[in-house]
Amino acid sequence: MRTTEVASFAEGKPASRRSYIGWLVGLCSAGVGAVLAVPLIRFSLYPLRANTTEVKWSDVGPASDFASVTSPVQRAVTVEQIDGWHKTVSEKIVYVTKKPHGQPEVLSAVCPHLGCSVQWNGSKQEFLCPCHGAVFSPDGARVSGPTPRGMDSLESEIQNGRLMVRYRYFRQLIPTKEIVG
Repeated sequence: MRTTEVASFAEGKPASRRSYIGWLVGLCSAGVGAVLAVPLIRFSLYPLRANTTEVKWSDVGPASDFASVTSPVQRAVTVEQIDGWHKTVSEKIVYVTKKPHGQPEVLSAVCPHLGCSVQWNGSKQEFLCPCHGAVFSPDGARVSGPTPRGMDSLESEIQNGRLMVRYRYFRQLIPTKEIVG
């Protein structure tokens, strides 16, 4: 715009054809920018709106394998979880023990202190965390060490003759069992 056109526009005089075209191009550019920004904004905000899917049931093995368990049995389970558009498949270690009334109980092998892998010591009949020396009884109860609680039990059930478990992650360093994911 020339200085005379700016002055005439500011004084309320009619604008030139060139200023109308400038306004029209600016308005069209803003409209196109807004239309193109909508998918980008939706893509960016999708993970905030999407919920994590429930962790699927994982197969531990035939229920008959755990009918006569006298000491904890270590098993690896495949855990599949979808978070937003990211699918995660991992293998986790669990221990299968028996509840007092004979039903199988599945314990997470993650120490509730700092997340180290708890190992079963068959000669001493106890679980031991190698990181900080926490000791757990065969049923997962805390015996000694810095851990604030016993080993975390996982939701399990028998489906079609197979022991199934729903693997969960729990918050560490707190005395109560709190699900993280």
